[in-house]
Amino acid sequence: MNIQDILAGKPVTGLPMGHYIDGCFVQGSSGRMMDSFDPGRGTVFAQFAAGNATDVDAAVASAREAFETVWRKTPAAERARILLKAAELIRANAKRLAIVETLDCGKPLNEALGDVNGAARSFEYYAGACDKLQGDTFPLPHGYLGYSVYEPVGVTAHIIPWNFPISTTARGLAPALAAGCTVVAKPAEQTPFTALLLAELLSEAGLPDGVCNVVTGTGAEVGAPLTTHPHVDQVTFTGSVVTGQKVMRSAADNITRVVLELGGKSPVVVLNDCDWEQTLTGVLGAIFENAGQICSAGSRLVIERGIRDRFLEELVARTKTLTIGHGLRDPQFGPVNSQEHLSKVAGFIDRARERGAEILTGGAITADPETGQGWFYEPTIVADRPCDDELVQEEIFGPVLTVQVAEDAAHALELANDSKYGLVAGIYTQDISNALSLASEIDAGQIYINEYFAGGIEVPFGGNKFSGFGREKGLEGLKSYCKVKSVAARIG
Repeated sequence: MNIQDILAGKPVTGLPMGHYIDGCFVQGSSGRMMDSFDPGRGTVFAQFAAGNATDVDAAVASAREAFETVWRKTPAAERARILLKAAELIRANAKRLAIVETLDCGKPLNEALGDVNGAARSFEYYAGACDKLQGDTFPLPHGYLGYSVYEPVGVTAHIIPWNFPISTTARGLAPALAAGCTVVAKPAEQTPFTALLLAELLSEAGLPDGVCNVVTGTGAEVGAPLTTHPHVDQVTFTGSVVTGQKVMRSAADNITRVVLELGGKSPVVVLNDCDWEQTLTGVLGAIFENAGQICSAGSRLVIERGIRDRFLEELVARTKTLTIGHGLRDPQFGPVNSQEHLSKVAGFIDRARERGAEILTGGAITADPETGQGWFYEPTIVADRPCDDELVQEEIFGPVLTVQVAEDAAHALELANDSKYGLVAGIYTQDISNALSLASEIDAGQIYINEYFAGGIEVPFGGNKFSGFGREKGLEGLKSYCKVKSVAARIG
């Protein structure tokens, strides 16, 4: 794929147009197609299959057959070999995957390349864990033997969001496959292609037919029948709270296990003694990476009053210098994913203005300065909102940073926890004792200290409160796809 040809308006070729079921691309049962839009231009660049319950049934049947007859019986070392090969193939195809990711979701190309490399690392990490998944023994009385084993849960369904398509697909598929589970993935209808390409690469790496299946289409026509399917053993969902609640209700009828990674309204706590340059860089990236379309974005700046004015002056100045443009030109700041989402983000700021909010920078719909096209919203900072304000309490999922002023560290803790969400939090201070004290008291699934988005696939990730439950990434993520069997035997 040639970037300049794409930017010049030439057709994008080489994209899959069907579902991936039982080891090959197949036409959808309905024959209907859906448009995929390039957010950087706001125009259609490709089409994909519009799936339905019939396609879901075929994918689940394929996954069930592969689980019962092949994959659960495949030696752990062989599963590891296949996942390692998949990591190699992802890296070998990194440029192509990143271009497709940028076209699908809009993010700058360098960010997309980072996501692709992260996906490769996910398969690499869990390849190394395949043959280390071992149980325990129990100290029973003489004459008895007790032990436990980890077994794969079975067929797993993965509902993938549109903001990090290849990253989220990989962080769910890699541990599921490592544990011996089979997969049916449903990518977001806005961003279907990298999940399909990833499934193809897994087959090329040696994954048996039926072990990984991908069905594209809408949540109503594909997601709903997948989460209610009686032969699905676990659902991993990443997305909004409202949809996550629906997934829980749907899964309840069949007592299907669920892992939910939902929304966030994450605080970045900045104390007076912070490292200035480190903190400015961290706060900027925490909210404006991927145009703020990150569940764990640092969307609330909780800052001590002593440095509030000087810090915001510099933060606003740096925000104004961010370059905006089509993701394939690799700007510092890209578009939001859809026209619908652009209107949603704009609505939050329009209502804030009506309430008298002070917009320090940004606050308007804009476009790619080179073409006048695309779905862009200016990087926005809103000053000093009260705790009950909509901008403080509701997830915007866009490039909007809301400021809250704290009188001291204790007040900062109070503000940080004043949310129905509990996904992540950031802390910037050079006093490590203070940092660790705050980390122990903030109610969130993951805490970053002096570097936002620190860590990687090795670190368990997930939320508390309305941000969901269950953990992905790390060894905890591997255990999410296992069930524990205990055995107790009288031997004497």
